Amino acid sequence: MIPLCDLKQQYQALKPRIDAAMQDVAAAASYILGPNVTELEREIAAYCNTERAVGVASGTDALGLSLRALNVGPGDEVITTPFTFVATSEAIGILGATPVFADIDPDTLNIDPQWIDMAITPRTKAILPVHIYGQPCDMDPIMRLAEKYKLHVVEDCAQSIGARYRDRATGSFGDAGCFSFFPSKNLGCFGDGGMIVSNNEKLSERVEVLRRHGGRVKYHHDELGLNSRLDELQAAILRVKLPHLPEWESLRRRHAYHYNSIFIEMPEVICPRELSPEGPFVPTDQKKADGGRMVQCVYHQYTIRVPYRDQLCRLLKDAGIGNAVYYPVPLHLQKVHSCRGYRPGCFPCAEEASEHCISLPIFPELTETQVETVATTVRESIAAINRQSRSQGVDLSERPAA
Repeated sequence: MIPLCDLKQQYQALKPRIDAAMQDVAAAASYILGPNVTELEREIAAYCNTERAVGVASGTDALGLSLRALNVGPGDEVITTPFTFVATSEAIGILGATPVFADIDPDTLNIDPQWIDMAITPRTKAILPVHIYGQPCDMDPIMRLAEKYKLHVVEDCAQSIGARYRDRATGSFGDAGCFSFFPSKNLGCFGDGGMIVSNNEKLSERVEVLRRHGGRVKYHHDELGLNSRLDELQAAILRVKLPHLPEWESLRRRHAYHYNSIFIEMPEVICPRELSPEGPFVPTDQKKADGGRMVQCVYHQYTIRVPYRDQLCRLLKDAGIGNAVYYPVPLHLQKVHSCRGYRPGCFPCAEEASEHCISLPIFPELTETQVETVATTVRESIAAINRQSRSQGVDLSERPAA
């Protein structure tokens, strides 16, 4: 069995330090907004090269509190991608604002700046790009649009901590960058947790108030807020893990490029594509990636596209290969957004990705042998599907749209 993600190995490698950190918190009995939260905020801000960082209870709260601190509310529109987890649009809608979707780039699967431009109206107040799978969005044109139309930018960095665009960390471009420390993330805690990074002092200060029931002083409340504080115990765990993050993400890239070097020879498979100055490309080795990279993807997921995704999922599961589909139904076709009037065909690239994407095992502790086993199983499964389709007179040779 090769799991999609193996959190047990990571814990075992760091067990003495993590256990000691948790015991220190228990001994100090400082459980809420204690010294570990303060220090982690400082360390994450330094890691992202931002002036401030504020720990909150989850990545979802990070998005909602950032938007609220920018006074996004009823009557406002926020443009985002339909190809992401519902938390992104949920954070918009819960404030009474309207999520407006823009289609994705078919190569990178991130929101397409040209579609953003077409979606802007007089009611647009912010753009919320999502760095999907750890792949940075094309931020230069997004920031130009924000400047042109005087819009806020809140980056959803739930999957992209450590990722870089033109040598700048994701989260450092907009008014705020929002991170999740959900256990399976590249930097994950033992429950829920989140962080907001920003160079906007006013925004950071308001978020600090909002996360504590809307008050600067205990029992004195200026506005309705939330109980959304990063837990001291989780912060202690994250501080143990953070120094290892660069090495872990280097290993993720190595595994991704190893997969690419195998799948590049398979016409049915579309590998993840990173941006270069000349456009998207598939790095097949470290040398090529270092030579032409405009972005540094951190591969929270390694996601390929195949024309018969559901059959492949079943065969991989039967073979003991972990896999997952992120995301099987794009947000504009979800019931929660049915009132918006979107229909199939509105965002064809997002819909195509939802039909054909499958994520394969990728985590730092994955071995080269396991990568080759996964790739071999994918190859053999595709061959089996092709044989079956030919015997049934079904043509499955068409690749998903590149």
